[in-house]
Amino acid sequence: MNSSEALNTIHEMLRGFSAALPRLILAFVIAVFFYFLSSAVKAAVRRSTGGDSSHRTLRLAMGRIVQGAIIIIGTLVAAAAAFPGFTPGNLISALGIGGIAIGFAFKDIFENFLAGILILVTRPFRIGDQIIYDRYEGTVEEIQTRATWLKTYDGRRILIPNSELFKNSVTVNTAFDTRRLEYDFKLAPGADIEKAKSAIVAVMNESKEVLPDPQADVIVISFDQSSVILRARWWSKSRTSDVLLGQDRVLTAARAALAKAGVKLPSASSTIVISGDNSANAAKSMPQPALAKDQ
Repeated sequence: MNSSEALNTIHEMLRGFSAALPRLILAFVIAVFFYFLSSAVKAAVRRSTGGDSSHRTLRLAMGRIVQGAIIIIGTLVAAAAAFPGFTPGNLISALGIGGIAIGFAFKDIFENFLAGILILVTRPFRIGDQIIYDRYEGTVEEIQTRATWLKTYDGRRILIPNSELFKNSVTVNTAFDTRRLEYDFKLAPGADIEKAKSAIVAVMNESKEVLPDPQADVIVISFDQSSVILRARWWSKSRTSDVLLGQDRVLTAARAALAKAGVKLPSASSTIVISGDNSANAAKSMPQPALAKDQ
């Protein structure tokens, strides 16, 4: 290639660039416009529900989604302005099999993202609720678009994928303001059932941990020749910390009331099996201290 041909090539490139420069400037302006538009819309979405803190995570997630969608649209419009022959169909054709492979690779991410959005919209539980999922129990700290953060009662953080929470059963302990508690008392043979009932009910009626409505009660749930089992039922606040402390006070007072009323509880016992050479196995029940059972 001689010098004249090289100069002609450079001139053609400069003319082509000069002809495309207005389109490139227009594409840049369009891209900047859509970027600021997405930021403004994102801020508006975040402020859309006022000061309701329960919607904070949903506002953040929806703001990001709207911003991303506007940026994608702006990029396509800018590309069409810069390259007149460009269409979204060209982009889809260019992606081809690669787009399908990317979709499979990010399947779990998309699934968790969609589940997170549905959880934020339907609100089966909220930030601050105490939930039980599988073997995990704690307080919901954050509901992200990928996973939900759970703080256990012993101070650890558990990250649970949103798709798992959306597809499986979750127990929400704090869905309502109150919850019913129950505890079974096993009485010794010959114990006065009515006296035991009266003692336990009196404790629950006097306790500040027990709500007056619905009224607490004690019922017989089973009995045989060796024992009678009473079930005490009462309503308390639904927060786990309140429930555990309240249950401790109620049961401690009930145990003392039963002892004061002379109601006997069965003593712990264990069975020792003795084998002999010329006789059948025999079982002998012997009273043992309560701690001996755990040794």
